Amino acid sequence: MNAIMRRALTGAVALSLAAPLAGCGSDQKEAGAGKDSIGLLLPESKAARYEKFDRRIISSRIASLCLECKVDYHNAEQQVDAQKRQFDALVKKGVKVIILDPVDAAAAKEWVDSAAKKDVKVIAYDRLAEGDVAAYVSYDNERIGRLQAQGILAALGSRAATSDVVMMNGSPTDPNAPAYKKGAHDVLDGKVNKIVFEKDIPDWSEARAKKEMTDFINAEGAEGFDAVYSANDGMAGGIAEALKSAGIRNVPVGGQDAELPALQRLVAGTQSFTIYKEVRPEAETAAEIAFRLLRGKSIKPLTTTTADSKSTSGIPAKLFKAQIVTKKNMKNTVVRDGAVRTDLLCEGFTSACKSVGLE
Repeated sequence: MNAIMRRALTGAVALSLAAPLAGCGSDQKEAGAGKDSIGLLLPESKAARYEKFDRRIISSRIASLCLECKVDYHNAEQQVDAQKRQFDALVKKGVKVIILDPVDAAAAKEWVDSAAKKDVKVIAYDRLAEGDVAAYVSYDNERIGRLQAQGILAALGSRAATSDVVMMNGSPTDPNAPAYKKGAHDVLDGKVNKIVFEKDIPDWSEARAKKEMTDFINAEGAEGFDAVYSANDGMAGGIAEALKSAGIRNVPVGGQDAELPALQRLVAGTQSFTIYKEVRPEAETAAEIAFRLLRGKSIKPLTTTTADSKSTSGIPAKLFKAQIVTKKNMKNTVVRDGAVRTDLLCEGFTSACKSVGLE
């Protein structure tokens, strides 16, 4: 065989082998693309914390732990179907660790269980997803509910025992909402006269909370209640608007999340308190657990307790403690920790800020 024929034959064999290998290579690339990636799925962007804090802090901490690691981030914008597609896409890419804050904890069970069978580790973040999750990082949610109720009692003072309270609870699809509600009832029941109206608000909707509050005021009048428990600050904003439209003042309203508009309402006196859950330790711990799981390391040093969902018990967990924020301790909590800038907080509220030592 001469040199020309040998080169032609060699080229033909190489081409014949390359075709099937190219096809296999594309599949392998898709399946292995996520080996140094950590998935991050957040539920929505209405609450300012997710985009401004959680995403940024988790990404930054992972980058500091692992130069070659990447965060594959997606936001579901409160859509369960969208989050399922995002989750499935991560698994298909070959991502082996996913930090999941579920839109609907129960709906996530099927995806989580399916992923676990493929050795994908899911960290339930902030909300406890159902199914075979590897770890859970959040706050002690019943304690948050108790803190909220204590805030209501403190705001009512000596009037508490004779006061009627409206309760606007969180979304039925959020597993944290029943814990907040239970904690609040544990404190309020027997300490106030009665709960005169109670409603679970789908999707934590500010507009829906405002409507429910407006309808109650129209039905029962301004004298039909003495305080309003709101499971979060977004809904508290809608409630405050309903009270303002009805000309009702000096009714204690509580919330949760220490969002800027809520903190401004504290300064202005239209909201009595909020609950401050410092995002940094929660987010950084989730990031560190994710990195350890990615590298096959123990997470025991980071998970100091366990948690139970409806479907799984004994989940390794880290639960942080929250605190009540009022305008009196705002300077030594959210401002001190850098959760809010004083210039933004006090914009339009200069004199009120001066009165509480914030200017």
